[in-house]
Amino acid sequence: MHYSWNPWHGCKKISPGCKNCFVKYLDHYRGSEKQEVYQVKSKFTYPVQMNRNKEYKIPAGSVVGTCFTSDFFLPEADLWREDAWNMIHERSDIEFLIPTKRIDRFLDTIPFDWHDGYENVFICVSVENQQMADERIPIFLDLPIKKKGLFLAPLLEIIDLRSYLSSRQISFVSVGGESYKNARPCHFEWVEDIKEQCEQYNVVFSFHQTGSNFYKNGKQYKIPHHKEYEQAKRAFK
Repeated sequence: MHYSWNPWHGCKKISPGCKNCFVKYLDHYRGSEKQEVYQVKSKFTYPVQMNRNKEYKIPAGSVVGTCFTSDFFLPEADLWREDAWNMIHERSDIEFLIPTKRIDRFLDTIPFDWHDGYENVFICVSVENQQMADERIPIFLDLPIKKKGLFLAPLLEIIDLRSYLSSRQISFVSVGGESYKNARPCHFEWVEDIKEQCEQYNVVFSFHQTGSNFYKNGKQYKIPHHKEYEQAKRAFK
C-alpha cells in the first residue's frame, strides 16, 4: 500500500523543469500560496504516529512517497531533516521513496550512520532534459545509495540515458508530462524511446502521466489532470 508523507512544504525553483511547478500552481489555485518553505506540523511525525490501538498508522510493508510537495534536500529544510532521518531509521519496516533535484547536496545531509545506505530508502533523481540528466545523474551514480531510480518529469525533450542505465545501478525509470495551465508539450515518441532504452538494459519502466499537453502520432491532446494517469496507461495499447 502507498502513503504520502510531506514533512515540509514549498520549494525554490532551480532548473527548467520547475518553471510551471504543479505545487505552486495548486497552492495558488487553493488560495494558500506562501513564499516560504514551512514545516507541516500536523504531518511531520506521520511515519511514527500511532492509532488508538497503539499501532503505527502506516503499516509495515508500505511504500511512502516522501516530500513530493517540496524537496527532501532543500537547504531551507536543514533544521528539520535530522528528525526526519530519525523517523525513517525507526521505520525500517517501510520503504521511503524520495525524489530530488538536489542530489548534489546528498552527502552533506545524510545521517552519521548512513554508511552505504539505508535498506528502506529509495532515492530517485528528477531530471527534465538532457542537460539536467548529464549534470545530476553522474553525481547520483557515485553516491552510496542502495536503491536508485529516475523520475523524468516533467519530460521536456528526448533524453538519452544509455550511458547511465548501462551502469546497472538504476532500478527503474518513471516518465511523466507537465500538468495544469501552461503545460509544455510531452511527445509520445520521446516516451517510447525512453521505454526502449529501459528494455535494452532490463530496467523497469513506468509512464505515470501524460501531462496536460500530450502529443501522439502528430495529434495534440489536451488532457484534464484527473485523466492523465488513465491516459498514460492506455498510451501503449
